[in-house]
Amino acid sequence: MHFNSTILTIPGLGGSGPQHWQSIWEKQYNFTRVEQSDWETPVCADWIENINIAVNRYDPAGVILVSHSLACAAVAYWAQKFNVKIKGALLAAPADSEAESFPTVTNGFSPMPLLKLPFPSIVVSSTNDFYVTAERAKLFADSWGSAFINVGNAGHINVSSGYGEWDEGLTFLKQVEI
Repeated sequence: MHFNSTILTIPGLGGSGPQHWQSIWEKQYNFTRVEQSDWETPVCADWIENINIAVNRYDPAGVILVSHSLACAAVAYWAQKFNVKIKGALLAAPADSEAESFPTVTNGFSPMPLLKLPFPSIVVSSTNDFYVTAERAKLFADSWGSAFINVGNAGHINVSSGYGEWDEGLTFLKQVEI
């Protein structure tokens, strides 16, 4: 599979380990990770600054963001603050920062931003994600103006849910690139 866009991956809380689909994609397709100074106790303002710096290293019109979990909220906050027109975003398994199950080690990610994104996007979620209900994921997609794809019982779409390689995700990413 070939991509004509600049693909930036943004892992969620804890970063994505070597077996996570984001890390696998980075190696297979030479995607670039948006690094954060603190993956374990993240501050939203720091994360969105780092996203902005990373996006502006390239022509934003050719950039696609691939975020997972908490990074989906970070992308929405980044879009709200900077209003940069990128090519698009794939927002996988958005974590609900307002949910009781959400880790308390984060700062500034709540409330969930619910403004329309200034670029095309797809939200991919499951019916049994510990960090977000299917209803809340659909609310986020609707609020952000995103296409919504429910992949069924896929947990948090991460390694512990059986998603190292995620070929179906690459298909969704190609849909963003069109």
